[in-house]
Amino acid sequence: MTFFGLPGSHREGHAAGRAGWLRAAVLGANDGLVSVASLMVGLAASGVSTSTVVTGGLAGLSAGAMSMAAGEYVSVSSQVDVESADRAKEARELAEAPDAELAELTAIYEGRGVPRELARRVAEALHEADPLKAHLRDELGQSEHTAAHPLQAALASASSFLGGGGVPFLGLLAGSATARLWLIVAVTLCGLALAGVLAARAAGTDVMRPALRVVLGGGLAMAVTAAVGQLAHVSGL
Repeated sequence: MTFFGLPGSHREGHAAGRAGWLRAAVLGANDGLVSVASLMVGLAASGVSTSTVVTGGLAGLSAGAMSMAAGEYVSVSSQVDVESADRAKEARELAEAPDAELAELTAIYEGRGVPRELARRVAEALHEADPLKAHLRDELGQSEHTAAHPLQAALASASSFLGGGGVPFLGLLAGSATARLWLIVAVTLCGLALAGVLAARAAGTDVMRPALRVVLGGGLAMAVTAAVGQLAHVSGL
């Protein structure tokens, strides 16, 4: 395949460039499904009215989305602060001791198996072009593809939480209280399986293990809250 006029070159798709928002979106969807469904299942198992189950679910949905957005924004902003501090430190070291930094970059390439003379020439060429970018990438592992984006992570997390958390409400379409309880569980498990498959495909990994992992985890969470709700109902709380 020809790309940019170079025979034999080709495009390669990797997940690293979307790791930040993908992690936030997957976490948000799973959290929305599990937390809202578990809350609704626990309320339903306690014997409260359908309107109370709906109210509790809506409260959990809105509170969870805001919590996920705020948490992601603060967490990723802290990561940005760390990256900025490392960038400033590296720029200062390059200004104060460029020869030492050149030797450090040469040693990095040598450690990766490049012959010493070639490693030195590569390091010198990169120092002439953009030394800071070279050190950020090869010494600290920072690049434009892996840069943290707080707002992007917050929006991805909140929107995916709302999407995932809306699925359990489909269970309210059933006619009786018992049927609603089991339908909430069923649609949530289906949603978790789908979320696991989509996340695995987006990341380029095998789908079976991620899907099974989220389904088992979500099922356990709903079982625990159902038991708590039933206990509250039996004890008259």
